Amino acid sequence: MLGLRVAREAGSVTASSGKSGLGSSHDYGGDDVASTQLESLGVAEAAMGTFDPVGLARAFLEALWRSNLRPAKRARLVLGYQADVVRALLAASQRAVGSMAIGPASPAERDRRFTEPTWSENAGFYALLQLYLLNRKLLSDLVKVADLEEPKRSKASFAADLLSDALAPTNFLVTNPAALRRAFETGGLSVMRGARNFADDLVHNGGWPRQVDTTPFELGRNMAATPGQVVFRNELIELIQYEPSTEQVGEIPLLMCPPWINKYYIMDLAPGKSLAEWAVSHGMTTFAISYRNPDQSMAGTGFDDYMLKGPRAALDVICAITGAKTVNTISVCLGGTLTVALLAYLDAAGDHGLVNSSTLLNSLVDHKGAGVLSSVFTDSHTIANLERQMSQKGYLEASEMSRTFDLLRANELVFNYVARNWLMGEQPPAFDLLAWNHDSTRMPAKMHSFFLHSCWEQNLLATDRMELAGKRLAVSGIDVDTYIVAALEDHIVPWRSSYRTTQILKSDTRFVLSSSGHIAGIVNPPGPKVRLWTNPELPADPDQWLASATEHNDTWWNDWASWISERSGAKRKPPKVGSKLYPPLEAAPGSYVRA
Repeated sequence: MLGLRVAREAGSVTASSGKSGLGSSHDYGGDDVASTQLESLGVAEAAMGTFDPVGLARAFLEALWRSNLRPAKRARLVLGYQADVVRALLAASQRAVGSMAIGPASPAERDRRFTEPTWSENAGFYALLQLYLLNRKLLSDLVKVADLEEPKRSKASFAADLLSDALAPTNFLVTNPAALRRAFETGGLSVMRGARNFADDLVHNGGWPRQVDTTPFELGRNMAATPGQVVFRNELIELIQYEPSTEQVGEIPLLMCPPWINKYYIMDLAPGKSLAEWAVSHGMTTFAISYRNPDQSMAGTGFDDYMLKGPRAALDVICAITGAKTVNTISVCLGGTLTVALLAYLDAAGDHGLVNSSTLLNSLVDHKGAGVLSSVFTDSHTIANLERQMSQKGYLEASEMSRTFDLLRANELVFNYVARNWLMGEQPPAFDLLAWNHDSTRMPAKMHSFFLHSCWEQNLLATDRMELAGKRLAVSGIDVDTYIVAALEDHIVPWRSSYRTTQILKSDTRFVLSSSGHIAGIVNPPGPKVRLWTNPELPADPDQWLASATEHNDTWWNDWASWISERSGAKRKPPKVGSKLYPPLEAAPGSYVRA
């Protein structure tokens, strides 16, 4: 219940701040005094680390307190707010007598919470909407007036937005017109069903609303269903070799490298949506890594272990099975970060040419300023709190990371389901993308700690300062043909941050921008809604790249198929699945994916 808990904490901060005289115009002596007064409130750091590990409530409290130290700016905000409230109530009263007067506030264009006609047709609900939007703006403006230093500024702003989202009228039955209508139409049954959904989520889902019905999906039947065999297994990975479906294949095989925080079948989601199926059907001998779900016994497993026992070991097995001397790789999200580290490691170790080309999907190399994850969730204070949590179990629970990602788009991924499931009594949809997203993996404490410090906090990989397995990694020296995909609406890996990889690598690089978000930008089969932007030029400014890019009604899958075919070598008869040294162990999707 992290998001709701943060909202409650932020709400209690607002209440307590109001009682502390935030409206006073006395000169408190500046920020140093504010810090002293904050400590005098008795908010113990250890307790805040337990109940507010990211420091959202503390930053929000400090922002409200410091805004009180700027009485002139605060007074202007309050006066403007009061004037807007009068205008809003006047517009609502005019609507009560048939006018369509416009108030001072309006929802964001993409905000779907208030599309119900009652919000504009009913004067009472219109007034409620106006007051909610004005209160949200006031809260945001107060945080800005505080002028905190980073990362507190970003944390306080994020907390203010989260609190506003949590307190939206659409999240409460009596102020949600769609839920009220549904209750009337069903004779109250929707309210009973919603209460049942809430109770079930409270007991079985940590108090978070469920996003998806996973019951229709079964691994090996309608997800992760591309035929293949596990041909290698160690303590960290299973390696799957897919059965060929064409008479001829390229002589250079393909290795799929998933993120270690998710199950591999984002790359083999479902028939018709499977990138693995697509690659096999386009004549590629295709392999995929499936990571083991870590437990306490893997607490000491490090980032270098993931590199050496993961993709590095897989490359040797693939070459032994196929007889190839080089391999193409395609990597998703964190799998791409690990692959870039591997490429630099291979260069440092003298294993040039083992990887023929690299495809990076929604991946980061340069983590500096990479969106909300960078500014809110990966500062040194938050990492230290996270390390204390991981030290108790030896790993980070999958739910902790997945819920962090959910909070980045709380309206869509949390409060949308509060309204639908709890207020309107609906059941969550059966959607394969969300079912996969629900099936996350844990992360070993040592590996995750190294990754957070080295990439997010210190940005060592992008600046040629990371050391792994005794080698200094110089990613700027990587000279492997690279295909980079970013997604226009990606809230986890902002596309402009992904674009910066083009300026780091010295290789022949193609960058393409896909429609959709972080997941749908990867699972992007041909269809009427897909879009793609291409531009062979790679200027330093990503917006300059986009301004000159060409838009296509196509998917990057087709564009990539042409690009990778040119790097797959001569055609040959498909190799057998497995070999004498690496015989098939069990049918795909294997055992690790089910843990």
